[in-house]
Amino acid sequence: MTGKLSYLTSLLLFLVLALSACQTADENNNSEASPTAVSIEPPLVAAEAQPLETALPDPVEPTEPFTEPTGSPTTPLELLATDTPSAPEPEPVSAIRLAPIASGFERPTYLTHAGDGRLFVSEQVGRISIIENGQVLPALFLDIQDRVGSVELEQGLLSVAFHPNYAENGRLFVNYTNLNGSTVISQFQVSAGDPNTADPASEQEIMRIGQPFPNHNGGQLQFGPDGYLYIGMGDGGSADDPHGNGQNPATLLGTLLRIDVDGGSPYAVPADNPFVGDPDRADEIWAYGLRNPWRFSFDRLTGDLFLSDVGQRIWEEINFQPAFSSGGENYGWNILEGNHCFGTENCDSAGTILPVAEYSHDFGCSVTGGYIYRGSQFPALTANYFFADYCTGFVWRLFRHPEGNWTQEIVLESGRVVSSFGEDFAGELYLLDHANGEILQLQSVN
Repeated sequence: MTGKLSYLTSLLLFLVLALSACQTADENNNSEASPTAVSIEPPLVAAEAQPLETALPDPVEPTEPFTEPTGSPTTPLELLATDTPSAPEPEPVSAIRLAPIASGFERPTYLTHAGDGRLFVSEQVGRISIIENGQVLPALFLDIQDRVGSVELEQGLLSVAFHPNYAENGRLFVNYTNLNGSTVISQFQVSAGDPNTADPASEQEIMRIGQPFPNHNGGQLQFGPDGYLYIGMGDGGSADDPHGNGQNPATLLGTLLRIDVDGGSPYAVPADNPFVGDPDRADEIWAYGLRNPWRFSFDRLTGDLFLSDVGQRIWEEINFQPAFSSGGENYGWNILEGNHCFGTENCDSAGTILPVAEYSHDFGCSVTGGYIYRGSQFPALTANYFFADYCTGFVWRLFRHPEGNWTQEIVLESGRVVSSFGEDFAGELYLLDHANGEILQLQSVN
């Protein structure tokens, strides 16, 4: 009996061990077929070395730490504006310098461009020369000395303006006093075979305005941003406006004129001139109340007008007309001289426009208006308007601050006899020395 029990016990133990082995084998076979088994990891690691993966660029780290947005999502335009540095805000300058450009001119009166890199310099005697690539060309661009009267200080060939479409039509306009002392506005044509010569025989007279005295002839021509030709006219001369022309808009004297040289022959009056149809005022007038607007200019960026007016006894002035003006301004002469009553302690200045800058004859005798700087060579000069005094050579800058107020400061005591400023095609500015016949460029000091 004892032997049988031992045999049965051994047999049962064998069967238990066999069944256990079979169960372990089944579990191992089932685990190899599972999609989540660890045995598939090696192929994934090997796949990281495939060519497609190695061709991908390395990740780029951000240059600035990421910040969670706290408001509306940032638009692409806002991101561009944030990433792109903005130009510094313009500031008033406190000093400038002058660099010589050319010399040898006889009483230069004006400098301008024809829509290209050349500089055109008018001489009071009746000539126009060209500066090209830093050299004065030997041949004159225009010579009309035979018809220009320049005996008196304020007579002669006073300015030149090129038509806005000069490259296509070759038309230029000049302002001069003739042999009888009258103001003449004439058109000339560039020579067909030579872009550096104008035909003196091509003259077409646009306007002729009689002058009762040899001084206060104005003299500036400028095409405005509207394409019309603006003409500065003095009050007729002598002293104190003896004929009362400044406050008489029935005459063309003492005014700023605006005409259309393309709309009629010899010209047309723009329909939106302020006094069109008024029988008591001249249609050509854009503004009046001026004594001698020797120089004026338009801001090439904004279209605003800077208008200097030479004073009589004590005050020289700079007037400002915004681009949105519809004209008709009365700048006050001879009720006012600058911001002050003229010839009396009290006056009725109602309806007049006061200047934005003035200086007394303690600093000079005759204002020469200039330009607002919009060039690129000297960013420090940006948005500064420059003007000077003919007698002392003092050069001022005039600056309009964001709050709307204007400030002025002498930035150079040049010692020059400043007859005019000029502007080239790129917006760079120049000063003309009337006595020494030199052209100098305005530059920043740093």
